[in-house]
Amino acid sequence: MKEIQYVSSSKLNEYILQVLLKLNVSDQVAQHVSKALLYASLRGIDSHGVRLLPHYVRAIQGGRINPNPKYSFDQTGASTGILDADHTFGHAACMHAVKKAVELAHEVGSGHVAIRNSTHFGAASYYAHEIAKCDMIGVSMTNTDSQLRTPGGIRPFLGNNPICFSAPAEDGFVFTLDMATSVMTYNKIKQMAAAGQVLPSGVAADSYGKETTDPSKAAMLIPFGDYRGYGLSILIELFCSMFTGMLYGPDIPKMFEAPLHQKRNIGQFISAYRINCFQPIDIFKKRFSELLYRLRNEPRMQEEIPIFVPGDKEEVCYRERIQHGIPLPAKEYEDFCKLTQQFGLINMEIKY
Repeated sequence: MKEIQYVSSSKLNEYILQVLLKLNVSDQVAQHVSKALLYASLRGIDSHGVRLLPHYVRAIQGGRINPNPKYSFDQTGASTGILDADHTFGHAACMHAVKKAVELAHEVGSGHVAIRNSTHFGAASYYAHEIAKCDMIGVSMTNTDSQLRTPGGIRPFLGNNPICFSAPAEDGFVFTLDMATSVMTYNKIKQMAAAGQVLPSGVAADSYGKETTDPSKAAMLIPFGDYRGYGLSILIELFCSMFTGMLYGPDIPKMFEAPLHQKRNIGQFISAYRINCFQPIDIFKKRFSELLYRLRNEPRMQEEIPIFVPGDKEEVCYRERIQHGIPLPAKEYEDFCKLTQQFGLINMEIKY
């Protein structure tokens, strides 16, 4: 088998839906999960993309993920609400929250939804990006299990809590700043371990809290900027744990290591801000596009290396992969082949 298999995004969408429907996942939930996974993989966020499907399958079978949720939404103020996700896919729960936040923002200028009883939601940028497409500024965040080494400590306490901001510009471009609070995500480290790669320095620490470049020994992540990443993780816990009443840090069951019957009780937070409450949308997009254009055209340190703004690299990757396919390493492609056999999808062909 080739080291890399290229798979069609359209065929892969159909494939993911068929797998999830075999597991009795509701159609609407399955649609949200497939779109979120493909969004990540098409934009090069492979650690949070389609490679996670086999894990999600096991989580459904184990009872961690509820395939048919009964959402409960309580509007707590003119612009605020709390969504109980009933332990379904975080992808579906957050898209339900996006819909509610956008509706509130249309009514009163901004919308803010705290999500409780959720699970892993993949790439944070998917939800903020969807809000930006509605001519709003989108913000999405989640808490995670204990992964981040505490500065001055020898073990992790806080999660590597991601946060994303998205804003629309002209010609359909969406500025997207999607960042975790570590130098590198744990899913990315697992991906590098599977590929037999060595980690850069300053990324991870071993079980004694000592820095390591061996991905197989990575037991915790190092926060970016030391106290800056650490402090931002605490801030995200305010929104995702304190506002939702959910677990935090060391109390959240680990995504891969915890028994798959165990609920994770993840908290998430979604915000939408209506731009035309502050500036006419066409003027905002024009001025924002000018700002981005000027940034991209700043003098370069090395002429052959372009200056990017957040969202540029993902757009380049998207155009490449929508045309030529999503690359899957041999091991990940084999995992998909096993799902094909497991669910009797003998007529499903996903590679080019």
